Amino acid sequence: MRSRRVKAVHAVRRMTPDPAYEVAFAQQLRAHYSREALVKVYARWALGESAYDFIMRRVIWRALACRLGHGVQIGSYVGFKHLETFEIGDGVFIGAQSYLQGRFDGRCVIGHHVWVGPQSYFDARDLLIEDYVGWGPGAKVLGSTHTGRPSGVPLLKTDLEIKPVRIRTGADIGMNAVILPGVTVEQGSIVGAGAVVTKDVPAFAVVAGVPARFLHWRTGYEDARRRH
Repeated sequence: MRSRRVKAVHAVRRMTPDPAYEVAFAQQLRAHYSREALVKVYARWALGESAYDFIMRRVIWRALACRLGHGVQIGSYVGFKHLETFEIGDGVFIGAQSYLQGRFDGRCVIGHHVWVGPQSYFDARDLLIEDYVGWGPGAKVLGSTHTGRPSGVPLLKTDLEIKPVRIRTGADIGMNAVILPGVTVEQGSIVGAGAVVTKDVPAFAVVAGVPARFLHWRTGYEDARRRH
């Protein structure tokens, strides 16, 4: 069967500022309602697929988040925790049934024009995703792990160690991939579908497997490295 090539859509779509009434509405909600009340209100609009549902989700996220850019699209059934610790850029898409779990003393920054596929999971306690990152459906990032010490007590009773995760500009994370705590995926690299990434990924590398291993440099990048 022959493949076909079509133009990119998300990353090249012209971003227009959200209407002024949306921004003003979010500011009013932030001023007059507690975070707990806004989370309850969000549940009324979380499931729908109408244009109004999308607008209301964006309004409530703007009221709750530390910062929310323009043109953000939030799919149905998207859940979150501690959205007040999130900074989200312009033109971000978050697919249906994704879950973003922050922490009260954490920080999550999502850059401009990031695309997050449906059913994704972010352990977003110390997470940076830079601009133009593609995040495949069902992909997950873990930012914390229990120390397991002392060994004589149940694992869940041991301290939680939070490690920063960094996904640099233009990287692409494949469907159902898992990024483990403390990993940096450098600029322009590609993580294959289903990969489990346990160590840093170099810029413009292609990795895949369990655990993820280096396969090759992206087409054209190896030649550029030789010239320099």
